[in-house]
Amino acid sequence: MSCEYAKERNLLKFSTFACFCFAALGIGLGIWAGSMVIVFDGAYSLVGLALSLMALAASTYIRNPKAKNGKESKPISEQKAALIESLVVLVKGLTVAVVCLISFASALEALFSGGREVNAGFALVFGIVNVAGCLATYAVVSKHAGKRPSVILKAESSQWLMDTVISAAVLVGFLVSAGLMMTSYSEYAVYADPMMVILASVYFATVPVKMIGESSKKLMSLYQESDNANRRGVPA
Repeated sequence: MSCEYAKERNLLKFSTFACFCFAALGIGLGIWAGSMVIVFDGAYSLVGLALSLMALAASTYIRNPKAKNGKESKPISEQKAALIESLVVLVKGLTVAVVCLISFASALEALFSGGREVNAGFALVFGIVNVAGCLATYAVVSKHAGKRPSVILKAESSQWLMDTVISAAVLVGFLVSAGLMMTSYSEYAVYADPMMVILASVYFATVPVKMIGESSKKLMSLYQESDNANRRGVPA
């Protein structure tokens, strides 16, 4: 096992464990506190957990594929490895796009149905802890991924950056809500939660679009290379 592969696998394992912790914390506390934006944050982490597991499985297969008889087989070709990595990034992008779309629709419905009350004091504590945790995880993954990370680690790092900013948006929403509660505009505090979900969803719409675009271009390039090789009679 190469040093680079061991580092990549350990980082993906760390990322997977962190996703599980944030997903459980966000969804559980979000339902208990009645906060849509906390549930959204936890749901994104839950999606991140599934995507991190997929990335870990892909990385393991690329570096150490198994033959049908159970014995170790030869390493797969660079082209096949690039294909798998691009597919992982494409699935990540599509999944994040769906999460953003669903969250946007749910928040829009809440906004036009009277908003949503949130325990601002409790939510502020959650927001601070969540931002600090996500930022620390992003820092670990991006720092140890190196200056030239693999496609999978680059996508993993982008995923955590997105989670960090979502968590920061959640915290800002709680601060706005708490501030409004102490003014004559307290009746508008119920709109802070869905508004932050809408803003976060719109802001991050560019992230999955970029991931989908880059991975699609890569897949198209790989397809053209394979097609050209087949025409020349060279195995892909």
